Parts: sequence; structure tokens; C-alpha cells
Amino acid sequence: MANAIIEFKSVTKQYDNDPPVLDDVSFEIERGKFYTLLGPSGCGKTTILRLIAGFTEASDGEIYFNNKITNHVPANKRQVNTVFQDYALFPHLNVFENVAFGLRIKKMKNAEIEQKVKEALSFVNLEGYENREIREMSGGQRQRVAIARAIVNEPEVILLDEPLSALDLKLRTEMQYELRELQRRLGITFIFVTHDQEEALAMSDEIFVINKGKIQQSGTPTDIYDEPINRFVADFIGESNIVTGKMVQDQLVEMVGKRFECVDGGFQSNEPVEIVIRPEDLEITTVERGKLQVKVDSQLFRGVHYEISSYDQDGNEWLVHSTKKAVVGEEIGLYFDPEAIHVMRFNETEEEFDKRLEAYTDGSGHGK
Repeated sequence: MANAIIEFKSVTKQYDNDPPVLDDVSFEIERGKFYTLLGPSGCGKTTILRLIAGFTEASDGEIYFNNKITNHVPANKRQVNTVFQDYALFPHLNVFENVAFGLRIKKMKNAEIEQKVKEALSFVNLEGYENREIREMSGGQRQRVAIARAIVNEPEVILLDEPLSALDLKLRTEMQYELRELQRRLGITFIFVTHDQEEALAMSDEIFVINKGKIQQSGTPTDIYDEPINRFVADFIGESNIVTGKMVQDQLVEMVGKRFECVDGGFQSNEPVEIVIRPEDLEITTVERGKLQVKVDSQLFRGVHYEISSYDQDGNEWLVHSTKKAVVGEEIGLYFDPEAIHVMRFNETEEEFDKRLEAYTDGSGHGK
């Protein structure tokens, strides 16, 4: 990729005889985008960050930075800065000196340091805080100091290792907007690590969903939410109703003993598949109009919608997000459009998934 700033080629990271933390991982990072590495604890996302930063070395494979192999380049020689989960600020230094720390190590002149620090603090809306002690700062302000310290060195890439996890919900949401806007203004590459799927969907240009040392799927938030490649991705990104069934033929799937029109294709006839329908795509209606008939089991009010748990006669749970209130214990119908059905092939890789999507059309450019 001509615009790639970072590239991993078949990178593996293993400690002693333990299972690999990263297992033959390959990907490219484009310049100037906001990327998120998303996955559960222990999946390998922080290891990717550490490999990019130079804090650890790959067991196998090559890591490129601006088309040059960087496997053995020390951390202090890389055009990368990291914002850690605990911010790693120096409590004995004030805001100015925290931000200036890296510039002083470079033996930059005082006048240049002062100009650069003021510019960095202005970027993160901390003008006038130069002499403030770190202990006097709020969590959100400390995070801004950490980001200012990262950007003052003018890196090509900023790595963010779960920097919002210590903040309360309201401040966390505010900082999501601020970080995204900051990345746009700076125009440099951000690589953000989180296990919070809502955070990833809200902030990213592209997401890498990682599990057990492998990238399960990569793409835009919309692509990954609407077209999950497997059960793990569908379950991890948002809430999902997932049932098994079979693909009768292109655009016709069978589940819960019934056949439904869909927009998927490229499967074998009567191939076993898994079917995903998102809770917000299910409409509560009458039993007669419903494509599914279910009994309401429980209901929670979530502020913007009701979260309704219901079961069909085969015992499958159907989660519904609706602005309509249901009655616990009543029989209702669930209606959905063919576009709401997403069909997943068992054990399909992302490469196979992409090839199938390219190969399948319905003759009019439609189809998934």
C-alpha cells in the first residue's frame, strides 16, 4: 500500500513455550487515520502496540515503518509516542515541565521549548495551566497533559493504550470527541487500544477486531457492525441475535423452521450457516404480521429504548431494542426486512469472506 506508514508481515510474538500472544499477524496502517485495536483482555492488542513502539521485539516476521524494517530499531529512535493507561506523568514536575521533558532530553534551546510546549498545550485546551502541579489536575486534564507531551515531539504515530479507562462515563464520552477531533486537526496516525466496542465504533476510521492473537476482521465501523465475519465479531461488536440455520439458495435462508428472504449469496445450496439479526432491526408487531412469534420474558428501560428479552417456541432468545413498550408474558410478533438478516459461513477467514463478497452479485450490483 503506497500510503502505508506501518506494516506487519506474518508477525508472531511468543514467550518461552507458551502459546503465541500474536500468531502470524499481517496488516497495514495508513497514514493520517484513526485506528482502533479492539478485543478482550489478553487478545494481543497491547502487544501490537508494544511492538510498534519498540518496547518488545517480534519472535518472527517483519515490522515496517515507512517501508523500512524496524524490528531491531530501539524505542527512542522511532517516530512514535505512547499515551499510557495511567498517563505516566511525573508528579514532581509541573504541567510545563512534563510536556517539555522529551524536548529537554533532545537538548533543544529554551526559547524553542517554550514555543513548542505552548503550542501543544493550546492544542489540548490547556493554555494557562503551565505552572499547575499534576496533583491539582483532574483525570481529564491529566490525560490532556499526557497527549500534549506525546504530540510536542511531532511523532508520525501516536499510540494510545486504553487511555480513557480510568475516567467516569460522562468524561470518557467527552474525551472520545476530543481525541477524535484532535487527531483530525493534527492529521497524524492514531492507534488506539480498547476493549470497549462502543468507544471503537464512535471514534475509528478503521477497526481491527482481535481474539486469541489473531485479527478476526478489519474494516470501517459500519462494515464490521453490519457485516460481521463470524460469531465472535457479531457477539463482541454490539448486541446480536445469533441462530443456526441453512442457506437454501442465494437470497433464501432457513432458520427456526421457516424460510426467509435475505440479500446474501455466494454459499453452497443447503450449507449450514449462522444468522445474525441486530436487536434494533426487530420491529414489535402483531402475532399475525410477525415473521417470528415470541413470548416476552423480561423488559428493561435503557433511556432511549426498551431492551426486551423474548423467546420463540424452540427456546431461542430474541433480544429487541424498541421505543415501544411490551408487556411481560404476552405473545408478540417480530417483523424484520430481508436486509436485516446477515448470514455467516462457519470458520470463514476474512480473505475468504472478501473473495466471496467480490464474486457474488445478483446481476444488478446488489448482494453482499
